[in-house]
Amino acid sequence: MVSYLQAQNLTRRVGDKTLFSDLCFSIGEGQKVGLIAKNGTGKSTLLNILCGNDQADEGQVVFHNDLRVGYLEQTPHYPLDLTVIEACFWHGNETTNLIREYETCMSSVSQEGLQDILDRMEQQKAWDYENRAKTILSKLFITEWDKPLAQLSGGQLKRVALANTLIMEPDLLILDEPTNHLDLQMIEWLENYLSRSNITLLMVTHDRYFLDRICSVILELDEETIYTYHGNYAYFLEKRAQRLEVARAEVARATNLYRTELDWMRRMPQARGHKAKYREEAFYELEKLKGEKVKKLKEKEPETSTFQLFNSSTFLGSKIFEAEYVSKAYGDLVLIKDFYYNFSRYEKLGIVGNNGTGKSTFVKMLLGLVKPDSGRFVVGETVRFGYYSQDGMEFDEQMKVIDAVRKTAEYMDLGGGQKLSAMQFLQHFMFSPQQQQNYIYKLSGGEKRRLYLCTVLMQSPNFLVLDEPTNDLDINSLQILEQYLQDFKGCVIIISHDRYFMDKVVDHLFVFKGNGIVKDFPGNYTQYREWEKLEPAAPKPQTAPRNNQTTPSNQTTQRERKRRMSFREKQEFEALGKEIDALEQEKKDIEAALSSGTLSTQDIIDRSKRLPVVNDLLDEKSMRWLELSEIE
Repeated sequence: MVSYLQAQNLTRRVGDKTLFSDLCFSIGEGQKVGLIAKNGTGKSTLLNILCGNDQADEGQVVFHNDLRVGYLEQTPHYPLDLTVIEACFWHGNETTNLIREYETCMSSVSQEGLQDILDRMEQQKAWDYENRAKTILSKLFITEWDKPLAQLSGGQLKRVALANTLIMEPDLLILDEPTNHLDLQMIEWLENYLSRSNITLLMVTHDRYFLDRICSVILELDEETIYTYHGNYAYFLEKRAQRLEVARAEVARATNLYRTELDWMRRMPQARGHKAKYREEAFYELEKLKGEKVKKLKEKEPETSTFQLFNSSTFLGSKIFEAEYVSKAYGDLVLIKDFYYNFSRYEKLGIVGNNGTGKSTFVKMLLGLVKPDSGRFVVGETVRFGYYSQDGMEFDEQMKVIDAVRKTAEYMDLGGGQKLSAMQFLQHFMFSPQQQQNYIYKLSGGEKRRLYLCTVLMQSPNFLVLDEPTNDLDINSLQILEQYLQDFKGCVIIISHDRYFMDKVVDHLFVFKGNGIVKDFPGNYTQYREWEKLEPAAPKPQTAPRNNQTTPSNQTTQRERKRRMSFREKQEFEALGKEIDALEQEKKDIEAALSSGTLSTQDIIDRSKRLPVVNDLLDEKSMRWLELSEIE
């Protein structure tokens, strides 16, 4: 396998903090690699170093010759006076630079070197670059080519940047949080695109379904070093658990040895102390080592078992809220129309839908931040909202972490005379006592998001309204938030594009379909998608009969007449059953092999490429089998 990228002994420090030290890893042709780490440990810094946007303090990055690299930043930056199509030419790459070189040559008098440029443009297929750009933008539902970037939403700008990266057709694609601000339809499109593509990929994402279905190698950045797992996310969880089990065993051994040595130190007569000085020195070294091991283990396993104890017990009455035939539109854009719903106590509701269908507007109307055009929201007197907004994070950067939370509340009232201090609460959300004394400007983007979440929860609300709470949070933070919400003694509304998160937390959905249509679905997101696949397509509207054609009411249509299978259909039906069984067995075998940890690198690549093909064949043949099974 050809090595596309090699990281050799990379070290990076920020002030007195070491992000990583002597990192060594490589990415081979065709591999799809996911990078996992806690917020603030240097994931984005590492990607910037790999892409040449930042420098390591020590070490080097070696690329394969003539490798074309595409990089999607976590927060794309463009001059806002550019149009959408101009933005696709703004970030310099080999093709866009060649197009500019051609335009400069054509505008010169001598046109020196024109033939060489034309040859290179032909070789790189630069002539259809704009058409390729428009094709990919269209697939990402960006069709207004001349629209200024200043008029785009955050999600639309992210899609333009994603299109810009994909248009390059890079050999190595590096993505930093590609699913942030993308709606579910776009996430599933990107997931499908990357799964089927032979492109080499390195990405940071906290979308666990996305990781599991795309990546065949996981890199974990932890303890200032890299751990490599040759398998998908599920395999990573299994092997990481084994690694932590080994770490716990080491801590247990160190603790037992420490107790033995401590007992010896206490029993040792002072007069004979000089005779065992070496052992005394070894004891202090062991004490230090034990402390370091315990500290590292606690960092890996944040405390979550007590979350159910510190959920606020603020009283919540039976009346929560009632949406009484609410409508809202902006010009011709209808977001919600004559919507009625009576929200029950302790409901945990997820809101999903494409960007621009009115999800955030709905919760803002509930909170009284936006007025409906007609109808009203009647909110119960005991309801106490806690609102986490997509763009509501504002801090004094010179303030300390602990002070930002204490500004909201010194204590969280647990009821029954129990209280939880701001410091204790922050520790549950992985802010160590040392980190709590840091200034906010030193935090990473994900750590600031986590802090903002803490300030919301510290208000002791009994009704949480969370608008995209999962953006920029690392997987450990997501697991803690999931546990908190599962144990939360109150109501929850969540807008999120994180399918795994929604499946874990909510018990039913509002699906915003556009044009004012909102569907109430009793289940989680995965169940909704399965139901949607089974739902029959809506019948096409009937047209008036032409000439002497009879109407369906007067004559039974061919579609309504039942028929029996033909001989060929019976043969096809039987063959499909056998093929589906074989494909299901092949899928199980591939998944088992990928999880075994015994495959070579090339075998992992081959099976990872085969798995999406098998899934597609299964879907195709299963649909045909269902069609035939409905015939008598």
